[in-house]
Amino acid sequence: MEIIGSATTLTIQSITAPTNLLQFHNPRSPFHFPVVSPRTTLRKLRTTAFSLADDTTLSTTTKVAVKDPSLEVKKTASGILSGLKGTSIFLVGLNNSIKTSLGKLLAEALRYYYFDSDSLVLEAAGGGSEAKAFKESDEKGYREAETEVLKQLSSMGRLVVCAGNGAVQSSTNLALLRHGISIWIDVPLDMAANGVVEDQSELPASEHSAVYKELRDRYAIADATISVQKVANQLGYDDLDAVTTEDMAMEVLKEIERLTRVKRLMEEAARPF
Repeated sequence: MEIIGSATTLTIQSITAPTNLLQFHNPRSPFHFPVVSPRTTLRKLRTTAFSLADDTTLSTTTKVAVKDPSLEVKKTASGILSGLKGTSIFLVGLNNSIKTSLGKLLAEALRYYYFDSDSLVLEAAGGGSEAKAFKESDEKGYREAETEVLKQLSSMGRLVVCAGNGAVQSSTNLALLRHGISIWIDVPLDMAANGVVEDQSELPASEHSAVYKELRDRYAIADATISVQKVANQLGYDDLDAVTTEDMAMEVLKEIERLTRVKRLMEEAARPF
């Protein structure tokens, strides 16, 4: 697709699904996609010293199974994979580091590929100052580029996509999100402002409140909502900062499992006797 602005020509090439989990780069494409590789989790060893009555010391190495939250996420993810059937996951909401970290963890746990739709648009537009200039000089062309990226991503499977605000700003883009499961990651404004993903396309933290109020109803159209505040309440945390990425991931996976189960039941009920 070629989008011609008043001062800039933007070319978006097709996004091709990788065939190798460890390496994903198409030399003919302007995009370089980040791929999350599974981490190796190690069990830790603890050495405990016991003081004896005769003043001798016995050193004993004891294996302690340290509970790794990421292992719990992976275990839960593996249990829903068959029902998910490769359906892509779209995370919407204010762009911030919380949503980004969550997207990468979910991609790793599900063995999916991770994408940030805004990053793809920026890279196609030249990145940095060139992308900013293109957006300012031809906002319509920039929005069309966002739609083209979402169109290509929605046609693929096994993706976790952190979608930018453009994903909910048009009926066309909202319809494209229906090709997968959309989840609104509802982060309090103060937390979102502190964790803003800094790049040339993002609004200053001071403007997040206005954007949130404008797009809140559109975020709510998502198939499910995962709220940091609600997760904290469920887990009994007084401090929202105590909510971890793993806590959020577990809630997202529970919602995905619920949605796929409901869909399966509806399909079974629609079958003729």
